[in-house]
This record gives sequence, structure tokens and C-alpha cells, in this order.
Amino acid sequence: MQLADRAPSVSIVIPAFNEEDTIRACVTAAVGQTVPADEIIIVDNKSTDQTPVILKELQDEFPDAPIIVLQQNEAQGITPARNMGFDAVTSDIIGRIDSDSVLEPNWVEETKKVFLDESVHAATGPVIYYDMPLRRYMARADDTARRAMSKLVKQYHFLFGTNMALRRTAWEAVRDEICLDADREMHEDIDLSVHLFDDGFSIVYAPTMVAGMSSRRADDSPSDFLTYVRRFDNTYNHHGLRQAVLRIPQWGYLGIYPLAKSLRWSMKLRDSLKR
Repeated sequence: MQLADRAPSVSIVIPAFNEEDTIRACVTAAVGQTVPADEIIIVDNKSTDQTPVILKELQDEFPDAPIIVLQQNEAQGITPARNMGFDAVTSDIIGRIDSDSVLEPNWVEETKKVFLDESVHAATGPVIYYDMPLRRYMARADDTARRAMSKLVKQYHFLFGTNMALRRTAWEAVRDEICLDADREMHEDIDLSVHLFDDGFSIVYAPTMVAGMSSRRADDSPSDFLTYVRRFDNTYNHHGLRQAVLRIPQWGYLGIYPLAKSLRWSMKLRDSLKR
């Protein structure tokens, strides 16, 4: 029996706000899969740049691709944009990436394989920092860190918003429980993970679900980056999670920030010298 005969259907949801520099590569990678996605839903969240224009161009460029563009004009934020996209999905599996993500060509195919196991309700995969030097090393380090976390943490396994998927039935079960303002003070992907776990849904780490992501977060000022990292604690405290092991990701982010910022700076300097 072929994979297509028994695999669940998969949609990809992409929340987007003012992503004119990244949205074309993101959507193009979602279109160019070895096994096509059943839906590619981009939720434009009140963009004021050329994002809407580029999305229309992509629909014209790929008329046979299932590209659906939704407008979320009621509220600003990843959470309301994500929710609109998730609610619109008709497939069995909801894939979620960021608007600067660039999926590996076999992402949909590998995601279908992961969810052949009916005990898996949600999954998250590793990332490759496509705009950083030492990409291969960084990818191995990311994979190693995520594998270790999945073994260390016996209870809460967290989804990574840049590269994740969950069953539509699981989303529908927790839809009315999630925190609607999670992306303002907390991490909305961790908030979703907690609600899934608390409702008895399993989350696994799937190393074959690989996505590229930008390292642009390293361009933040130290104070802005610290505010971002503090959202981990805000999320944990909101849900009453006290386990020290859950703090490992934020410690990792704080530890890698100086290196990432230095690498980004050297890369930009090298590029400027080439001009």
C-alpha cells in the first residue's frame, strides 16, 4: 500500500505580518514539496507593506497550487492570525510554520509519515538557520538539543511554532481553552502545548520534519532579546509550571545569543566587503 493511500491529509498555515522580505521564499518552499500539501493557508494580519501584493503574485504564479489567502483584520498578533488559519483548515493535520520559515522539500511527506502513528497528536521538528554561517553545525546542535529536551522532560513536550503540526481534532478540542493574548506576554506555541498536554494529547519530537528558519532574532538589542526570553517564564508561571528542567530552552537561548549575534555581524561585514 502506498503512503498516499493511508496517510492523513496535511495543510500548512502561515501567519504573516509585514513579511515582504521573506514571504515569497516561504510560500514557494511550501508549494514545492515532494508530496503536495492539501492546503497552504496564509493569514495576512493587517500588513502595511508589500506582503498582500506578493501573495497575490504567488497565487497567479502557481494557479494549480492550493494557496489560500485570508485577511485577519480584527486583531493584531500571531495568536489571532494563527487561530484563523487553524480554524480554516479542512485537512486531518494542521502544519504551522512562520512566515520566514523555508521548509525542506520533503516536509509534507515526512509529516504524513509521522502521523501514520495514531498515538501521535502533535509533533515538532528541528530547524536549519539558513541565513547563518556554520549552518550544518548549527543544525546538528539544534537537533541534539531538541532530542535531549524530549528525553529530559518527562511531562511537557513543547511545540516550536516555526516548525510544528497537530491533528485537527486535537486543535478543536483545545481551541476554546487557549490564551488569546498569549503572543503579547507569553509564547503562544508553548501555551498551546500546555493545553494539549493537559487535555491528554501526546507531543513528539520528529527529527525528519525539517524546516529552515531565519536567525534574525539575533539582531534584536540585548534588552529586546531578554524580553523575548522572559516570555518563557511568563508562560510557565501563568500555567503554574515550576520544573527547573523546563527552563533549559531559555537558558540555551541566552547562552547562544552572543555567538549568534557575532556570527550575524561577521556575515553582514563579509557581504558588505564583497560589494
